[in-house]
Amino acid sequence: MPGNESLIGTPRAARTLAHRILLVYNALVVFLLAGFMSVTQQKIIASMNARAFLEDLPAMPLSPELGLALSLCALFVLWAAGHLYRRDTLPRAMHWTCLVIEIVACLACMRSLNLAYDGVVLLVVADLMHRYEGRNQGADYSLAAFAVHAVPFDAYTAYYVEPVRAVLSALRGGLVSLNLVLFIGYLVVILKGSHAEKQRIAMLNDQLADANLRLRAYAIEAERTAETRERNRLAREIHDTLGHALTGIAAGLDACIVMVDTAPDFTKQQLVKIRETALRGIKDVRRSVKKLRPDDLEQMPLRDALVHMTQEFCASTGMDVRLNILKMPAHLREDEEEVVYRVVQEGITNANRHGHAQHQTVTITVEQGRIYLLLYDDGEGAPVDADGRVEEGFGLKHMKERVGLLHGTVRYESGQAFGGHGFSLEVVIPERKAALSEGAEPDTKNLQQTEGNDVR
Repeated sequence: MPGNESLIGTPRAARTLAHRILLVYNALVVFLLAGFMSVTQQKIIASMNARAFLEDLPAMPLSPELGLALSLCALFVLWAAGHLYRRDTLPRAMHWTCLVIEIVACLACMRSLNLAYDGVVLLVVADLMHRYEGRNQGADYSLAAFAVHAVPFDAYTAYYVEPVRAVLSALRGGLVSLNLVLFIGYLVVILKGSHAEKQRIAMLNDQLADANLRLRAYAIEAERTAETRERNRLAREIHDTLGHALTGIAAGLDACIVMVDTAPDFTKQQLVKIRETALRGIKDVRRSVKKLRPDDLEQMPLRDALVHMTQEFCASTGMDVRLNILKMPAHLREDEEEVVYRVVQEGITNANRHGHAQHQTVTITVEQGRIYLLLYDDGEGAPVDADGRVEEGFGLKHMKERVGLLHGTVRYESGQAFGGHGFSLEVVIPERKAALSEGAEPDTKNLQQTEGNDVR
């Protein structure tokens, strides 16, 4: 965000610029004072007044060349140590080492100037404030403890006449005062940067709190969505598995009731099949709760699973189901196989339970990159409303949900809409890797050619 960049980048850049100005100014003052002292000493030596100059001094001054070189070298070391000290990547021990070197260089620079200028101390203080900004800070700028016998600045100005002496003293005082002004400006920049940083942190905290609220609301909504999806999944699975098994059991028991007196052996065989259907239904329900695929799909390919399911359903209910597989889809994912399996399972279950059909034809083929499942029975058909539309039940709704997850379509038609009987169901599922052409229709002639391809 531009606002965040202005809050972050501008105070830091301003603080860096203010520190550079303070450093350049002190370097200029040190160079001027060191040059002044060196030139003055050379003039005194050239005028043959060196003895008189030295008699009034409390200590021996450095030679002109040595004093100038020492001040410039000390200033360079002070700058280098301060630059390293302000870097955040150095270890803590290195920071302390750089600070000690910076203090020693500061003392050496002041000693080379004979304590005529102590403004370089503020450079060390500025670095300390840069590193420990926001903490308890304190600094004593007094040089009273720096007990060194040095040549006073007035001893150098005494060589000149009174008007020049006054100008030099005033110039030195002005340089010191201007250095204090620059240091105060540096402090103001730091305070403004600290205030901007606090504003940025407060803004980020507000954004974080808002994000936490949105995240909490999203988590609650996601949990509700997950619960709804899980309920719908369990409802579909239980309806498909348990409903299919119970339909077969009910139809098989009806047949047993009719045949128990006339054909007891057949009744016993039928009861064994009913028992197997019930056990398989229990197993499928348990697998559904554990989010596992139907047991048939785990043990055999899709084609064999469909054949086994329809044969078992025919044996337990007595309904004739003709399974015609014209072209089996290849390389299906597990979820696609399960949808095909469940659609066929729900279709034959509804034909028996609701339509009371005696015969049903299930056709599976692949045409133009689409998988077609066509189911037709001779039952009573599904109830329709006044407009002739089929009244959807739980099974059809969940069948649409399953197929919709694969971007497929479901179409159905009841014979009751035309005063007849029967029910037809068409499910179209696009193949995953097929290049589908818009408006493509299946070849209905091929779908009607079922002779020689029956699987009973």
